[in-house]
Amino acid sequence: QVQFAESGGGLVQPGGSLRLSCVVSNIIFSAYDMYWYRQAPGNERELVASIRSGGASDYVDGVRGRFTISRDNAKNTVYLQMNSLKPEDTAVYYCNGRRSFPARNYWGQGTQVIVSS
Repeated sequence: QVQFAESGGGLVQPGGSLRLSCVVSNIIFSAYDMYWYRQAPGNERELVASIRSGGASDYVDGVRGRFTISRDNAKNTVYLQMNSLKPEDTAVYYCNGRRSFPARNYWGQGTQVIVSS
Protein backbone atom coordinates (compact mmCIF):
# COMPACT_ATOMS: atom_id res chain seq x y z
CA GLN A 1 0.00 0.00 0.00
CA VAL A 2 1.37 3.41 -0.99
CA GLN A 3 1.75 5.77 1.95
CA PHE A 4 2.65 9.44 2.11
CA ALA A 5 3.11 10.50 5.73
CA GLU A 6 3.68 14.18 6.52
CA SER A 7 4.98 15.41 9.85
CA GLY A 8 6.60 18.47 11.37
CA GLY A 9 3.70 20.89 11.48
CA GLY A 10 2.76 22.86 14.55
CA LEU A 11 2.35 26.28 16.10
CA VAL A 12 5.18 28.76 15.58
CA GLN A 13 5.58 32.48 16.13
CA PRO A 14 6.02 34.87 13.20
CA GLY A 15 9.64 34.83 12.09
CA GLY A 16 10.13 31.28 13.28
CA SER A 17 11.01 28.12 11.39
CA LEU A 18 9.61 24.65 10.84
CA ARG A 19 10.76 21.68 8.81
CA LEU A 20 8.12 19.47 7.28
CA SER A 21 8.90 15.90 6.29
CA CYS A 22 7.04 13.50 4.03
CA VAL A 23 8.06 9.86 4.22
CA VAL A 24 6.91 7.78 1.29
CA SER A 25 6.43 4.02 1.18
CA ASN A 26 5.94 1.42 -1.53
CA ILE A 27 6.79 3.45 -4.62
CA ILE A 28 9.98 4.02 -6.60
CA PHE A 29 10.49 7.35 -4.86
CA SER A 30 13.40 8.46 -7.04
CA ALA A 31 11.20 8.30 -10.14
CA TYR A 32 8.64 10.74 -8.78
CA ASP A 33 8.42 14.50 -8.98
CA MET A 34 7.51 15.72 -5.51
CA TYR A 35 5.45 18.72 -4.49
CA TRP A 36 4.33 20.58 -1.39
CA TYR A 37 0.90 22.21 -1.52
CA ARG A 38 -0.99 24.14 1.12
CA GLN A 39 -4.59 25.01 1.77
CA ALA A 40 -5.72 27.78 4.07
CA PRO A 41 -9.32 27.91 5.38
CA GLY A 42 -11.66 29.17 2.67
CA ASN A 43 -8.95 29.00 0.01
CA GLU A 44 -8.11 26.60 -2.78
CA ARG A 45 -5.15 24.31 -2.46
CA GLU A 46 -2.08 25.99 -3.90
CA LEU A 47 1.32 24.77 -5.01
CA VAL A 48 4.14 25.93 -2.75
CA ALA A 49 7.24 24.16 -4.01
CA SER A 50 8.34 21.38 -6.31
CA ILE A 51 11.38 19.19 -6.76
CA ARG A 52 11.77 17.05 -9.83
CA SER A 53 13.10 13.52 -9.87
CA GLY A 54 16.33 14.94 -11.24
CA GLY A 55 16.60 17.45 -8.39
CA ALA A 56 15.51 20.72 -10.00
CA SER A 57 13.35 22.80 -7.64
CA ASP A 58 10.95 25.70 -7.95
CA TYR A 59 8.85 27.86 -5.65
CA VAL A 60 5.79 30.06 -5.71
CA ASP A 61 6.77 33.72 -5.51
CA GLY A 62 5.46 34.24 -2.00
CA VAL A 63 7.83 31.69 -0.43
CA ARG A 64 10.91 31.95 -2.65
CA GLY A 65 13.89 32.82 -0.50
CA ARG A 66 12.17 31.67 2.70
CA PHE A 67 11.31 28.03 1.96
CA THR A 68 13.60 25.27 0.72
CA ILE A 69 12.43 21.95 -0.69
CA SER A 70 14.81 19.00 -0.71
CA ARG A 71 14.69 15.24 -1.08
CA ASP A 72 16.64 12.27 0.20
CA ASN A 73 16.07 9.38 -2.16
CA ALA A 74 17.85 6.98 0.16
CA LYS A 75 15.28 7.75 2.87
CA ASN A 76 12.27 8.09 0.53
CA THR A 77 11.67 11.48 2.08
CA VAL A 78 10.95 14.99 0.86
CA TYR A 79 11.41 18.00 3.13
CA LEU A 80 10.19 21.56 3.26
CA GLN A 81 12.32 23.88 5.36
CA MET A 82 10.28 26.97 6.18
CA ASN A 83 12.03 30.03 7.58
CA SER A 84 10.86 33.55 8.37
CA LEU A 85 7.32 32.28 8.69
CA LYS A 86 4.44 34.72 8.37
CA PRO A 87 0.83 34.48 9.56
CA GLU A 88 -0.24 34.12 5.93
CA ASP A 89 1.73 30.85 5.77
CA THR A 90 -0.89 29.32 8.08
CA ALA A 91 -2.42 26.35 6.27
CA VAL A 92 -2.59 22.61 6.04
CA TYR A 93 0.46 21.47 4.08
CA TYR A 94 0.19 18.47 1.79
CA CYS A 95 2.81 16.30 0.19
CA ASN A 96 2.15 15.14 -3.39
CA GLY A 97 4.02 12.78 -5.65
CA ARG A 98 3.50 12.37 -9.40
CA ARG A 99 4.96 10.53 -12.31
CA SER A 100 3.84 10.36 -15.93
CA PHE A 101 4.74 6.90 -17.17
CA PRO A 102 2.85 5.09 -15.79
CA ALA A 103 0.60 7.88 -14.59
CA ARG A 104 0.50 8.08 -10.81
CA ASN A 105 -0.63 10.80 -8.42
CA TYR A 106 -0.52 10.37 -4.64
CA TRP A 107 -1.34 12.67 -1.71
CA GLY A 108 -0.57 12.68 1.96
CA GLN A 109 -3.09 13.46 4.68
CA GLY A 110 -1.65 16.89 5.47
CA THR A 111 0.02 18.55 8.42
CA GLN A 112 -1.23 21.74 10.05
CA VAL A 113 1.02 24.80 10.26
CA ILE A 114 -0.14 27.74 12.36
CA VAL A 115 1.90 30.93 12.46
CA SER A 116 0.68 33.14 15.26
CA SER A 117 1.90 35.15 18.20
